[in-house]
Amino acid sequence: MQLTATMNEVELSKVLEATISSDIVAIQSAQRYLENAAASNVELLLGALSNRLADGKESQNARKAAAIQLKNHLTSKDEVVLAQYHQRWMSFDVNNRAAIKHNILQTLGTESSHPSNAAQCVAAIAQVELPLNQWPDLVPLLVASCTSENSQLKEASIEALGYIVEDIDPSILVHKSDQILTAIINAMRKEEQNDRVRAAGAQALCNALEFCKDQFNKTVERNYIMQVICEGTQTNNIKLRVAALQCLSKCMSLYYKYMEHYMSQALFAITLSALDSPEDQIALQGIEFWSTTCDEEMDLQIEAQEAAEVGEPPDVVSKHYMLGALQYVIPPLLKRMTIQEEYDDEDDWNPNKAAGVCLMLVAQCCTNSVVQYVVGFLEQINHENWRHRDATIMAFGSIVDGPDPETLNQYAWNLIPHLVRMLKTDPSLAVRDSCAWTLGRICDRLPQTILQHPSNMELVEALLMSLNNEPRVATNACWAFASLSESAYDAAESQLPDNETEPATYILSPCYAAIIKQLLATTERPDASTNNLRSSAYEAIMELLKSSPKDCYLVVQETTVTVISKLQGILHHRHTEKGGDMNDIQSLLCATLQCIIRKMQQGDAIQISDTVMAAFLMMMSSNEQSSVVQEDALMAIGTLIMVTGKHFAKYMDSFWPYMMASLQNHEEYSVCAAAVGIIGDICSTFGPEMINFSDKLMELLIAAVSNQAMHRTVKPTILSTFGDIAIAIGPAYAKYLEPVVHILQQASLVNFDKNDYEMVDYMYELRQGILEAYAGIITGLGTRPDDHTPSQLEAFKPFVPQILRLIATISEDRERPDGLLGCACGLVGDLVKGYGGSVKQMVMNDSISTLLTAGRRSRTSNTKTMAQWASKEMKKINAL
Repeated sequence: MQLTATMNEVELSKVLEATISSDIVAIQSAQRYLENAAASNVELLLGALSNRLADGKESQNARKAAAIQLKNHLTSKDEVVLAQYHQRWMSFDVNNRAAIKHNILQTLGTESSHPSNAAQCVAAIAQVELPLNQWPDLVPLLVASCTSENSQLKEASIEALGYIVEDIDPSILVHKSDQILTAIINAMRKEEQNDRVRAAGAQALCNALEFCKDQFNKTVERNYIMQVICEGTQTNNIKLRVAALQCLSKCMSLYYKYMEHYMSQALFAITLSALDSPEDQIALQGIEFWSTTCDEEMDLQIEAQEAAEVGEPPDVVSKHYMLGALQYVIPPLLKRMTIQEEYDDEDDWNPNKAAGVCLMLVAQCCTNSVVQYVVGFLEQINHENWRHRDATIMAFGSIVDGPDPETLNQYAWNLIPHLVRMLKTDPSLAVRDSCAWTLGRICDRLPQTILQHPSNMELVEALLMSLNNEPRVATNACWAFASLSESAYDAAESQLPDNETEPATYILSPCYAAIIKQLLATTERPDASTNNLRSSAYEAIMELLKSSPKDCYLVVQETTVTVISKLQGILHHRHTEKGGDMNDIQSLLCATLQCIIRKMQQGDAIQISDTVMAAFLMMMSSNEQSSVVQEDALMAIGTLIMVTGKHFAKYMDSFWPYMMASLQNHEEYSVCAAAVGIIGDICSTFGPEMINFSDKLMELLIAAVSNQAMHRTVKPTILSTFGDIAIAIGPAYAKYLEPVVHILQQASLVNFDKNDYEMVDYMYELRQGILEAYAGIITGLGTRPDDHTPSQLEAFKPFVPQILRLIATISEDRERPDGLLGCACGLVGDLVKGYGGSVKQMVMNDSISTLLTAGRRSRTSNTKTMAQWASKEMKKINAL
């Protein structure tokens, strides 16, 4: 099978070799060649790449590079780019597509590298064509190859099937699921002599388990699948054992309700054995199994509580496997926590770290029951071996979230003096690091223990010293300060009389200035970019500013001067000092200023507003600024608007062009989202004066929400903002009704797959945005600025039935979030109050009654209040 056109493939081979050379100049030159070739004729390039991939005489390096380049032109992690690639592929000449597919399939089983690169290319094309009912012979061909005598072809075909089922919607291949699973399971059986084929089968099965729902519903088929997986865990081949153990974790996640029989028969013993394995890869999978079990059982606890609230049994009942296994699982986890190197790479995931995370999950899952299996380990706090000291500290830090504070208080009380001493003096970096982390956890989860402890000022002293320690220790000290400040403020706030809103002082007041000063110095450390130290220090400063009592206000004001000076210095040198660090520092300073402004009294905020606004506009003005910096500047400006109120009017002329540009920045959607967020602040501040800006605003907002390329997360906020503008300008909003209501109606009709959790969350956000828009429009149209301006509510009345249809849909949805329920109840109240008896026949029905009943029973105070108010409004018209 030949392509309809060719390119210089000898030259291409040399270019492909260069892409994986060690010569940077050669790599860059090769990349330019390939980019130019793609820009000139990508269809021709992909054909030539497939020829190089299929040519057995070609070097393995060139073949591998050809596969990588081919795959990268077919798939992308960016959904928008992926859709473009798919559309481009289907626009190719049908003969050229067939030739490329033929070449890739011919390559399976001929590569020396593992896993197969050609298999990934097969899956990339399958992801495009199978949903369109194209390439019908692919799956039968791969399934047939899985029984080949050629073990390399068998392995590559299994890998291809595994990649396909991992990436594609299971419903597309449901009619071929039995064939695919049979091929994969057969490859994994102990009768298969080739361990690489078995390992490929195990990995493919792990990818395919979500695809196995029908088979797991049948006892015989489920038993066979589980048997094959368990047999895979008993081999000496590490890769196969790892993949088989991964399958067990995924089975626990996907099919928990079926696991009881297998837990007692095999899984318990298999995974405990894995926990004790000398092979890190095996041990990691044993730990992962029990971490997954915790995750599932915590989810089931939540589901059981939700089911009980509505008087129904849960779909799946927890068997409390983790609770029953505590005495067997915790000792090997603690043992694993003692096995480490002092200077482990923080990015490397190893059994020591995995055991700590697993212990945290166990504590959250089993709460008080976990304590008895850990407290004995605390006796090693003064062990001569630093690894045991570190493991002891980490173990306690890992269990402070889960058990009741009352259960842990005494242990924490006894441990705190040791932690403070070791934070100051322990020779081990790892131990000091763990001390700072655990003290932060205690401050966060057991605040009363730390605040009442006689060593609390020694703790502050130790944390201040630690800010000069190695970056990893200083980073945790910053976090500890943030947790301590928040807890201290909450404790002081809880003691306030009803007529006060801000504490006069708190436990950190005597050392507040010293803490702020040292944290600011930490941001200037030469190594502040290591271990996120600079950002951690600024985050601690922000928490201290936010959680500051009245007697620390002078320090807050002094900090303002320092932060503004730092920001001005950065901005004046931005053309000579560029890079990611400079952008990060600008963002951190901007966020800190935002925190300060929010804390300031209005008069003080107005005094600094000229300087601050000049800095924010300078951040917005440069095309070289990152989107994150511009986003942070916009959010800070929003805070300035809220605090300074109508005083901000003096900046509107200079700010408005940047605002307009940000609303049109659809590509960097976070900037657009930040600009949309500010509109609500401006509307609530300026009210009817917004009429001077509303035409252009509405034009840009309608363009943004109508743009298919706009990131979907921005759209719910835009819809809600339609309501903000309506409230601000009142009856004058009537001229925008037609386009706005059309958009809201279209948005309310969007269907979604309830199995796609991300899409479900988005749709609930979208519906809440729609309801907030309608509520704002009703409120705005119903206002009368003066006796001469009539209400415009009648203009909106024809749209009431479609609003009620949406509310009925929400009423019938038992899985709706509480916030959406509250909005729906509030909108019912708005409709009834606005239109009175004229909507009586439309709202007196079962769906509205059910909605309001659910709202009144809500545990969320806002939802309950909205439902009660709406119910009262309903009673008023019912009496008419």
